[in-house]
Amino acid sequence: MELNSIKDAFDRVTKKQKLSSSKSQEAIEQMSQEIELALSRIQSATPQSDHNLIISELKAKLKEMTPLGQLEGPQKELNLALSKYTKLLEKQFNPDISKSYRNVDFDFHTKLTACILWTGKLESSPYTELLSPTHWVKLAHELAQQFCNLLGESIQSPLSMTVAAGVQGLPTLLKLMNVMAGKKQEWQCMKQLPVPVDLDQEFQFHSIFVCPVSRDQASEDNPPMLLSCGHVLCKQSITKLSKNNSTRPFKCPYCPTEVQVGQCRKLHF
Repeated sequence: MELNSIKDAFDRVTKKQKLSSSKSQEAIEQMSQEIELALSRIQSATPQSDHNLIISELKAKLKEMTPLGQLEGPQKELNLALSKYTKLLEKQFNPDISKSYRNVDFDFHTKLTACILWTGKLESSPYTELLSPTHWVKLAHELAQQFCNLLGESIQSPLSMTVAAGVQGLPTLLKLMNVMAGKKQEWQCMKQLPVPVDLDQEFQFHSIFVCPVSRDQASEDNPPMLLSCGHVLCKQSITKLSKNNSTRPFKCPYCPTEVQVGQCRKLHF
């Protein structure tokens, strides 16, 4: 990994960003000076005609300054440097990391940079919405959610999640109870329910595997096994297909490959 090239690209982005900010500050200062000068002339002038003349002169000067034209060039250079930087990250780093970096909202970063020009008077700037307390609430919620995702847990209370999942799965369990009661069978002692209980995605925290042959859910005693052809079956299904003979090859039920039991590898979800 060429860290020097990444550092050079980052330094170029920083340099272009500083140049864009300085150009913005310079343009704002020039416009402010012209406006302040025009206001002082208006205050000292008495006839209404003089006021209109001063305002028209101010418009002409601001048009000559073309502040948008002054800012357009540095902003294009900054966008170009940012584009090259993200492409370089894609070549050097994990593609998932580079994609997530590429999805960064640079418009929001530009707003934050522009806030520097309004230091001490942000309340009267065009970016007053950034001071809204709702942003801190959203940030706290997002940090808590990301932390819980790293732990593989829900951001909600475990008790509330259990109750909500139970309420959603209760109709299926009640139907199962009635059917099993009619057959005079005890379903609460079963290691696995004979019917699936479909829950929403928000209640699913761990990956599960159901064998496509036996339709049984994988467990510690019956783990998923990867065949040499790439298909996955549960251990008990492999034992039945090989007729409990570890040296006897068997045909994969999903392709013509002959598989040896010794070639099967245990998978961990």
